[in-house]
Amino acid sequence: MAVVTMKQLLDSGTHFGHQTRRWNPKMKRFIFTDRNGIYIIDLQQTLTYIDKAYEFVKETVAHGGSIMFVGTKKQAQESIAEEATRVGMPYVNQRWLGGMLTNFSTVHKRLQRLKELEAMEQTGGFEGRTKKEILMLTREKNKLERSLGGIRDMQKVPSAIWVVDTNKEHIAVGEARKLGIPVIAILDTNCDPDLVDYPIPGNDDAIRSAALLTKVVASAVAEGLQARAGVGKGNGEAEAEGAEPLAEWEQELLAGATASTETAGADTATETKTES
Repeated sequence: MAVVTMKQLLDSGTHFGHQTRRWNPKMKRFIFTDRNGIYIIDLQQTLTYIDKAYEFVKETVAHGGSIMFVGTKKQAQESIAEEATRVGMPYVNQRWLGGMLTNFSTVHKRLQRLKELEAMEQTGGFEGRTKKEILMLTREKNKLERSLGGIRDMQKVPSAIWVVDTNKEHIAVGEARKLGIPVIAILDTNCDPDLVDYPIPGNDDAIRSAALLTKVVASAVAEGLQARAGVGKGNGEAEAEGAEPLAEWEQELLAGATASTETAGADTATETKTES
């Protein structure tokens, strides 16, 4: 069963790139056409790259690895937190703090401080202090919770990172590359594909697109966890909810994709029959 369908990608607007004047020429090979000054991403390639990324994530997690989810733009914050939490993976959906990967030993000390403050609050450690001291400690705890809450249980750097918008998260991408940590990311038409190990050509600005692709990655993590636990395979299929009707030209795009898939399947069947 397919990880995600062409219809789901179209419904979520994954095919819409940026305006033609705002693009990275390196993305040319992932562009299908342009329409009304907007680049349209080749979703056939997107499906292929989704399968590659899905398999990589699944195998990485199955062998004991972890995936950090990164997306601090408003359109991605909710889905990043929800999907990462669903599969028990670390995430950053607020501001990326420089050194989160390259200086993890220092970050880990801050995590210990966060847990220390939480323990103090829960066990009455704030009692007997002045109002000003309590206020300062509470502010410190809240600040640490906001910036590090998503990685509170992370004991070491992740095996790979999932990124929504490599341009906005360029510091995170740079740190991962410096440490040799594979980067899986949505590649919009203004991104640099050379910075990503497992690209997924698509719209990184639309809420539904970012949510769908993040859900796909989380489903790969879930399947990897099942394999690690010996539970078996899940289908990992993402579902599109509240889909809007497709425009006529989008329906033509979908029909063309379906036809080419059926033709390829028929050709394969014919070849097999001839050989036998």
